[in-house]
Amino acid sequence: MNAPAPRPSAEVVPGDQRAIESELADFRAAFDKIKVRLQEVIVGQDQIIRGVLTAIFLQGHVLLEGVPGLGKTLLVATLGELLGLRSTRVQFTPDLMPADIIGTRVIKQEPGSASMHFEFERGPVFTQILLADEINRATPKTQSALLEAMQERRVTVAGTTYPLPEAFVVLATQNPLEQEGTYPLPEAQLDRFLFKLLVRFPTQLELVEITKRTTSAATAPIKPLVDSSARILKWSKLLRQVPVGTAVIDYGARLLLATHPPATGEANGTAKHIRCGASPRGLQAMILAAKVNAVLAGRFSVSREDVNEVAKQSLRHRILLTFEAEAEGIRSDQVIEGVIQQMH
Repeated sequence: MNAPAPRPSAEVVPGDQRAIESELADFRAAFDKIKVRLQEVIVGQDQIIRGVLTAIFLQGHVLLEGVPGLGKTLLVATLGELLGLRSTRVQFTPDLMPADIIGTRVIKQEPGSASMHFEFERGPVFTQILLADEINRATPKTQSALLEAMQERRVTVAGTTYPLPEAFVVLATQNPLEQEGTYPLPEAQLDRFLFKLLVRFPTQLELVEITKRTTSAATAPIKPLVDSSARILKWSKLLRQVPVGTAVIDYGARLLLATHPPATGEANGTAKHIRCGASPRGLQAMILAAKVNAVLAGRFSVSREDVNEVAKQSLRHRILLTFEAEAEGIRSDQVIEGVIQQMH
């Protein structure tokens, strides 16, 4: 009789699965409470709230695109209070220097002594939620100062490396309308963002509600719903343990490859609008976000529909369209939707 094949170490055993499912139920309850509390402050924008919360619990960065005045700064400040995290806002301008973000070394004098020494003054990046407001207004040199922070969660100054606080995420905004005096983010930096979320303009009813809330008496102070950043990191690790079938990952890989024009021959269909397809980080983002989508739906398994639901926010900033497509007003979301339809 043949011996049973050894079980892969990555497989979740039944006992562990029950424990993980119980902890994920607690996560789902906390997620819903935070979302409801945010909706009491931010009118509409339910998809943005869900997307930003998903990214924070996955420890991923978010690029928010929308015109000014839609509550992006208020969202970040409220998030910091609800999650018990420190939040900092940096207004990006053309004269902003890298040292204004990451910090710099300054000369200090010892008290009661003539001796001098260098000391590192930490910049606003040493926080937990960094709002990089209008990030495309800063020069590429300043934008690149965030690359190491976003990818490695550390900064290096004068040969010395300084780790960033736990649960560090960047929420960057950019205005899609006013492009004069801006510097588009390079593809390498765009790829560091887990999601790109499009902040829509409010409807008439939402505008009325926003006006009522902002022109009436002050609201009650916000109390934290999460007691520490350690819990956020615990949930982040827990979400990564949600199993994903090989067939689902294979589907995500085929979807991602469908965003690449063929290496030989003439592209047709949706591919003819694409100049450069999404990177492997796009697949990682889709699978991670699909895990959260499944958990929030009360499931412990990820489906193709979960991947489809998070495809646009995971891929729209990773796809470069042809000049002809841009001239015709075609958007990345339309291309991704076409790719998904071709997969069925």
